[in-house]
Amino acid sequence: MQLRLDDEDRQVAFGECLGRALQGHGRVHLQGELGAGKTTLARGILRAHGHRGAVKSPTYTLVEPYELAGTRIHHFDLYRLGDPEELEFIGGRDLLAEDALCLIEWAERGEGWLPMPDLVVSLALAGTGREARLEAFSDHGRRVLARLAADPELLRDRSFVDMDGETAP
Repeated sequence: MQLRLDDEDRQVAFGECLGRALQGHGRVHLQGELGAGKTTLARGILRAHGHRGAVKSPTYTLVEPYELAGTRIHHFDLYRLGDPEELEFIGGRDLLAEDALCLIEWAERGEGWLPMPDLVVSLALAGTGREARLEAFSDHGRRVLARLAADPELLRDRSFVDMDGETAP
């Protein structure tokens, strides 16, 4: 699935749709260069679960935990990770539990240690907006994409456009 997200509001709104589709669990790798909007997308996902405060990238702490309406969400930023084994020292195995929703920025820095993602969201700059490409790597990831394809907000809001120029998804 590929989408054009024309501005920050659309990116957050799409994150909310994605957050609902994830249903409170899974491992999502957020890819893109600095400034591509990984944390902005994470803010939308967190909003879908009731978070209304600021969302900062946990660049120095590596992970920011959230407990929202009975859902455990762990927002990782591995940009400053020196070695993937550092994840073991911060309790990564427990944090990446199957019943949690894990949003992982800069997942490539944890390569070899991180489990396979359910979904990879690749973000790229596109004018004043972003392009998002979603790829599933598990049954859960494929179900998430199917729920997104049927999401009434995405179907109703014509500002979400796939890369072929059709209404998303």
